[in-house]
Amino acid sequence: MSIAGAIALYFIVWWLTLFAMLPIGVRSQHEDGNVTAGTDPGAPKMPMMAKKVLWTTLAAVPVTAVIYYWIVWFE
Repeated sequence: MSIAGAIALYFIVWWLTLFAMLPIGVRSQHEDGNVTAGTDPGAPKMPMMAKKVLWTTLAAVPVTAVIYYWIVWFE
């Protein structure tokens, strides 16, 4: 696998991991009991995106490594 392929693989795994992490630990405004006027009650109160991006980056590295070695082994 080329370096460009490995980077593309990491990019895809990173996005999939981010989508899996997005709903973790999120409370809606409705659940919190404090709905801001003009917003959807289901909107997150504190999405904690910086924390999720960090955890996504850390989780995507070993997943990418496993997939990379799987591809190289069976290529």
